[in-house]
Amino acid sequence: VDSHQAKAFWIPAHGRDRYEYVYQSTNLQDVHTAHTPFTVKYENGTHVAIHEAALVDYAGMSLKRQELGRFTASLAPRHDGSLVHKTGSFVTPWRTITLGNDATDLINSYLVLNLNEPNKLGDVSWVEPGKYIGIWWGMHIDEYTWGSGDKHGATTRRTKQYMDFAAKHGFDGVLVEGWNKGWDGDWIANSELFSFTESYPDFDIEAVTSYGEHVGVKLIGHHETSGGITNYEAQMEDGFALYNKLGVSQIKTGYVAHGQNLKVRDDNNVLRYEYTDSQDVVNHFIKNVTTAAKYQLSINTHESVKDTGLRRTYPNWISRESARGQEYNSGWAAPNPPNHIPMLAFTRMLAGPMDFTPGIFNFDYVRTNDGGIEWGKGEVMRPQTTLAKQLAQYVVLYSPIQMAADLPRNYENNLPAFQFIKDVPTDWSHSKALQGEVGEYIVMARKASKHKSYSGNDWYVGAITNEEARELSLPLTFLEEGQQYEAQLYLDGEKAHWKTNPYAMNIEKKVVTSADVLSLKLAPSGGGAIRFKLLAQ
Repeated sequence: VDSHQAKAFWIPAHGRDRYEYVYQSTNLQDVHTAHTPFTVKYENGTHVAIHEAALVDYAGMSLKRQELGRFTASLAPRHDGSLVHKTGSFVTPWRTITLGNDATDLINSYLVLNLNEPNKLGDVSWVEPGKYIGIWWGMHIDEYTWGSGDKHGATTRRTKQYMDFAAKHGFDGVLVEGWNKGWDGDWIANSELFSFTESYPDFDIEAVTSYGEHVGVKLIGHHETSGGITNYEAQMEDGFALYNKLGVSQIKTGYVAHGQNLKVRDDNNVLRYEYTDSQDVVNHFIKNVTTAAKYQLSINTHESVKDTGLRRTYPNWISRESARGQEYNSGWAAPNPPNHIPMLAFTRMLAGPMDFTPGIFNFDYVRTNDGGIEWGKGEVMRPQTTLAKQLAQYVVLYSPIQMAADLPRNYENNLPAFQFIKDVPTDWSHSKALQGEVGEYIVMARKASKHKSYSGNDWYVGAITNEEARELSLPLTFLEEGQQYEAQLYLDGEKAHWKTNPYAMNIEKKVVTSADVLSLKLAPSGGGAIRFKLLAQ
């Protein structure tokens, strides 16, 4: 094949925003240094994805373009410019190349996951999938603040209100960010001021967890390090012990720091600055999840090193971010473009689960900071998605834990659409990409695992398109032959459009079998979500 005709889909490596970039689509020869997974489409239709597996005690690999379509491995440097420190014999991460005749072949491969060692933690029955809501989106849209004061989001009263909503609608947990001391002032710069055991006066963590136990909803813990690795490691066990004592079972961790700016103190207490994927920081993430396992805590890492399949070895590393998530749609930055999800499906999602935090229902906020930017008044700051596309993300973007990210009142105002989020599981027995092209569209089918209230008999489909409207023909051959299903369809309305009419959505039901074919009309930057509920015979 002619590499000059190849198209590459990639984000830059070793940059200011870690992995949080909009993916580029360029000629292969126009790539400079790129993170993996790195996806290429050749003119003859062949698709290639390059990544790595089992990144342990080593520097993360990027790809650096040479000439004539040739790339070399480029390792993330340590603070002093060296790459990897080892003594004696050692193993390196696997370098993986996935080939497919179609784009969907890349998604349907489990190469990276299977190259990791089996579970090292022993009994992990305490690791649970689930769905959560959180005091999170309100901070991004400037309704609340992370820091203390009149607008402080993480209060005892508000958390109990969120727990009431979660209990009413069947959610497992409530994430609370900003409960602990350290958020005041420039918290991104002041990483060494964070405490992981001391709460602000208006947040009573014991009262909150006790109330959660009463209503059947767990507090989801939060540890924002702001890149202060040494400060966090000094307090990590105390923070884990506190959460374990209070019945917390999942923690979202954060590492908001830019570029080579994660702070590690050496044996002489000299502050060193590291990349997210340098050897020292790679080792920190593994120390974090293995230490958490001693306290039966699962970790959902944000701003973390890329996934390389280590959830097979450490099953409590339940999810992570490592890409440009929903928060970029809140108005403080340029929003994710219409092709973002169909691009993630064939790039970032090849690495493993992503806590994207979908489920925004209200696209018309007014921010009071940043010059009073008004949502819904232009194309630049508005989320570039329809409501149906938000629902479809729960199927397209795999994560064993999923967030319903919007404010509770916005779900209360649209309970018919909210029903899909309440119904959709997060743990699957079968998954298959049915159709799609990189950056254009994606159709995913998944079968629910038998777990808690899920029978294990139902299938779900998510379909998402870029800025182009399209009509898709969906054969239902993945359904079990000889069975009838009630198809519960949440589809873009006839005049839906992310710019002018994002809320238009049709909800309908019909009886189908595996012999049927559905027609899905997707609006510009739209989508469709379907539940196939097995009917009793």
